[in-house]
Amino acid sequence: MMVIHRTVKRVVDGDTFETYHKVNGSNFVRLAGANVPELHQFGGREAKAKLTRQIQGRTVSLQPVGRSYGRVVAKVRSNRKLVR
Repeated sequence: MMVIHRTVKRVVDGDTFETYHKVNGSNFVRLAGANVPELHQFGGREAKAKLTRQIQGRTVSLQPVGRSYGRVVAKVRSNRKLVR
């Protein structure tokens, strides 16, 4: 299984972030299996803040599992823990 390491540039919302270097043609990664509210929905800002605390500026491990709306969908680990 392919594992890619990338540094997180910024968190877009509760399930999507941008990396400095592309992953399979895209700088945007969506967390596989994530089910969080959108920014405009109740809890959306809190979901973004949580993800920001978990991964902002850190190098994460990515296991791509697909694509969605131009983003790579991947299982993401930070400090060996699955990011949810």
